[in-house]
Amino acid sequence: MHDISAIDKNFKIETNISKSDIRFFNIKNEPFKVYGVAYENGKYRRMPETVAKNISGGVYALHTNTAGGRVRFKTNSPYVAINAKMENVGKMGHFTLAGSAGYDLYIKENGKEHYAKSFIPYLNISCGYEGVADAEFGNTEMREITINFPLYSDVLELYVGISENAQLLSAEPYTIEKPIVFYGSSITQGGCASRPGNAYTAAVARRFDADHINLGFSGNALAEIEMAEYIRSIPMSAFIFDYDHNAPTLEHLERTHLRMFDIIRKANPDLPIIILSRPKYNACSYEEKCRDIIYLTFERAKAAGDNNVYLLDGKQLMAMAGYEGTVDDCHPNDFGFASMAKAIGDIMECIF
Repeated sequence: MHDISAIDKNFKIETNISKSDIRFFNIKNEPFKVYGVAYENGKYRRMPETVAKNISGGVYALHTNTAGGRVRFKTNSPYVAINAKMENVGKMGHFTLAGSAGYDLYIKENGKEHYAKSFIPYLNISCGYEGVADAEFGNTEMREITINFPLYSDVLELYVGISENAQLLSAEPYTIEKPIVFYGSSITQGGCASRPGNAYTAAVARRFDADHINLGFSGNALAEIEMAEYIRSIPMSAFIFDYDHNAPTLEHLERTHLRMFDIIRKANPDLPIIILSRPKYNACSYEEKCRDIIYLTFERAKAAGDNNVYLLDGKQLMAMAGYEGTVDDCHPNDFGFASMAKAIGDIMECIF
């Protein structure tokens, strides 16, 4: 591929990385493949801007957070670097910067991706950063690479740096090319995973070598009709319906949960749908009432002859982690996310 910086000096990427042979490439160009987000109007987005704007102010503010975004490629470079241009960087006391604003790198071997390296943000990050992964490399074998985008920050541009002597090739397509679509709250978005690849959404998709789309909207998953209509239009292999936490009242949940399910089911009669209640091992009485409303959606679907709907309640989701699965009695830590991913993945074994 052409090195645009050799043709147009305005594309040259300045770097402090101590690699004398480094050359950067914009991931918008071939042979890179970007998943889970699309570049539109100056930044990466999880859904079209006009759609997000039509749903709610909260969804519009969060749709540019790049949860679920990935770039995939192959290279035999002895190292991989990134140079990220960012804004609206998420910084929270209960959430690591490596998760909210960081990138992590996976290598595919024998058909499975495994974690290799994190690109750790600076503490004073405001508009992006750069980093290099070489500790896991050290030779020039051809590797298939996936880099996961930040969970709670906006990405304006991402450049990947490799040795100028290395090859750069397209990654193989996913085994399951139609994405698994996840809809829900801050937990679905990835709060508070220590790094992007530990979010339950990423872990479930990785287990099956499946593409995925993360439609988790922190504090703003309200099952709007416009959101349901957007989701029903997405070609997908499965739908994870993780709507519970953000409903402001029991009445709102009762009014909207079944409605959203029906809108998506009507447009996708054979789609596997897994319904979740909030991942809570020790639910309080209010949370149990929310769970009962969600059960009604499931029971109604089963009574109508729906054989492709499944349900996991909060205790089942957190069975492996138990009481130790959250950061703040709400948002899962990595143990909690691993517990969720196992429970969901075990059900999906019979789907895929």
